[in-house]
Amino acid sequence: MKNAHLQAAIDALVHARLHHSLADAQALRDAVSSAEQAYGVQQAVADRLSWFSPDAPQHWKSGGPAPGAELTHARLPEAGIWPSPAACAGPFALRGIEAEIALRLAVPVDARCAASLDPVSASRLVDAMAVSIEVVDSRWSLGLEAPALLKLADLQSHGALVLGNWVPFDAAHDWSRQPCRVQVRGAAAQEFCGTHSLGNPAYVLPALLRHATHAGQVVPAGSVVTTGTWCGVLHARQGDQVTVFFEGIGEARIDFSA
Repeated sequence: MKNAHLQAAIDALVHARLHHSLADAQALRDAVSSAEQAYGVQQAVADRLSWFSPDAPQHWKSGGPAPGAELTHARLPEAGIWPSPAACAGPFALRGIEAEIALRLAVPVDARCAASLDPVSASRLVDAMAVSIEVVDSRWSLGLEAPALLKLADLQSHGALVLGNWVPFDAAHDWSRQPCRVQVRGAAAQEFCGTHSLGNPAYVLPALLRHATHAGQVVPAGSVVTTGTWCGVLHARQGDQVTVFFEGIGEARIDFSA
């Protein structure tokens, strides 16, 4: 990127990741002025840090506050995708916890296919689902209070993704009655039901797949999309073990004591 402000944001995020430090969000609060620029920063950081293997299945996060609102997306570093049960393998500034459902694509998707999708037809591309835990983290000094576009540039505050066992996906599943439980060892479990912000995890797929294929890319079969939180952002501490359970689907667990 030639824009000096964007280059400064890229350099700051790369440095923060390499040195496990925090970048000055206040100094760079106006460096990114659009979602398009934020996605460009995401890609530039990924290129600098060599995150992705050619032709490998991809891992994405996608979500939004409500149906009809603009969705945001980020491709996730492969090194931070962990099978459950996971032991924390790196430092986190925040250790936020989001209980989510991840969906797995059965077929490759190109731009022509993505252009025609709605949530119903996109659901037919999915062969499996799994309980997932997204660890929320930030490379910015202001954490979750950083400007929205800086958070988007920082993979929408992504830290790591823990995936439970895959089970067959049911496109007719009644998500409005789906219970979810989050248990932090030593504390009372927190219960949720039907609390996905978009009503259906597959709602994110059309916009995400159009985003992921917009420059002619193909999203390979086996790629995974985690689809937004059911519990807001909960906060764990060093030493906590967190278990997320979705009735009838499965569970995922992360131990932050490692």
